[in-house]
Amino acid sequence: MGLVALFAGLTAPGSAAASGPGPAATPGASASLTVEERRLDRAVPQEILRRSGFDGVAAELERALAGARSYEQAERIVVVEGSRLWRRAVDRAQGRGPAGGDLSRDDDRPLYWARLGMTREVREWAPKFGLSDARRAALLGRLEQASRGQDAISYPRSADGKGLKRILVTGFDPFTLDRDIRISNPSGATALALDGTVIRTADGPARIETAVFPVRWQDFAGGTSQAFGTGGGTVERTLRGQLPRVDLFATVSQGRVGRFDIERTNGAWRGGFPDNDDVARTETVPVTDPATQPQWTSTTLPYAAVVAAATGRFPVYDNTSVTEIPAGGTTAVVRPEGPTAGSTARAGGGGNYLSNEIAYRATLLRDRLGLHDTLPGGHVHTPVLQFGAGNTDPATGTVTDPEFVRNRLDIIAQVRAIVGVAADAS
Repeated sequence: MGLVALFAGLTAPGSAAASGPGPAATPGASASLTVEERRLDRAVPQEILRRSGFDGVAAELERALAGARSYEQAERIVVVEGSRLWRRAVDRAQGRGPAGGDLSRDDDRPLYWARLGMTREVREWAPKFGLSDARRAALLGRLEQASRGQDAISYPRSADGKGLKRILVTGFDPFTLDRDIRISNPSGATALALDGTVIRTADGPARIETAVFPVRWQDFAGGTSQAFGTGGGTVERTLRGQLPRVDLFATVSQGRVGRFDIERTNGAWRGGFPDNDDVARTETVPVTDPATQPQWTSTTLPYAAVVAAATGRFPVYDNTSVTEIPAGGTTAVVRPEGPTAGSTARAGGGGNYLSNEIAYRATLLRDRLGLHDTLPGGHVHTPVLQFGAGNTDPATGTVTDPEFVRNRLDIIAQVRAIVGVAADAS
């Protein structure tokens, strides 16, 4: 999600009429729905759900919640159903069970749209026992965690009793959906394809565990979010207990056209681009203990080894550029070789959107846990996932095509290879 470079590879925004507004929401309920949820009834999301067999997920949750007689029962239901959705998406991506339709198994979009169907059910649910705003928000939070794999990260020991090397990889939801509602995010697809898989490294087998994160500012900030619940701080909550246990981590997102980037430096600045709920934030990245907050954090991934390795058809770059306000200055300038002493961040190598923020938060957490010198970790930007040459108009194009699928599969395979090289070199 390096925004400036990304938009060079995106099609022009489609009109609301072209995307299709869908049927009206239930009277009296539309005001409570999020912007993301309101997109759900358009033709493209419904086609994606139908062609993957995920079109019945929300109805299954609705039926289960109808039998809940207490908040505690409802909480168990959303956790079970959310976990089931995550496992179903992972299984589909990894070739287990029925495909459910003709949409390629590597597609991350069924998970995204099915989850929104589930959150909409919870948001509009009216149980007889009553549900406060705070408890409804808590249910939404539990559902989000479970359906994103955030509470399912687990590293069993190998069959011979020796410890497996532990690798953590994260991805993101699709975003910029008002430009092209057909969009898929290769980082989310990678998370589904790699979750629970084992790769061979120079030190033996390594288990990869994954999770997916939302493209919403508030979820990253903490506090109360209409979309996520009252927990907030989703990155720190998910990673705090994991980083001391893993041997390597990589946060992954979609970045520039035709290239991978290992982002050397991450900045403490939100640049204001709207998120998936059309919310904008322009501010210093909000974290706990802001008095000790650095303007910059750095990757500890073995970037030189990754860049030098043959990992796939896309070139891989060590990206050192940032945008800063120099010490004593007032104007932002680009620094191709990285930040200067005492400067104020305006963009990391990966920009100033949520990909930069997850990289900043994860590496800051690594450092605050005292793991900077022992834990390799940082951010990987994938190429923009592009449709085929004749399928670039969101108003008239199809939801998939052979080149689109090939590009996504190649990106997934190259992320796997990059992670393997990083593990070997660490």
